[in-house]
Amino acid sequence: MDTRLIELLVCPVCKGPLQRSDDGQALVCPADRLAFPIRDGIPVMLENEAVSLDQSAPSPAPVNAPPALPGQPS
Repeated sequence: MDTRLIELLVCPVCKGPLQRSDDGQALVCPADRLAFPIRDGIPVMLENEAVSLDQSAPSPAPVNAPPALPGQPS
């Protein structure tokens, strides 16, 4: 992926700068601790596709998902 393209892209959540991951398979937002995957050379800049870099934090629920009802699996 071209470095000039990475400089133009921003995090869709906070609009902050992104960095290429060490393995080159994702763009990382250090502020939100989110990694956006790169598939077939195309960055997937969708919030619901992002992976949290915090191992202890659960993945965020999809934006349009209805809340789980008590007693039902989520």
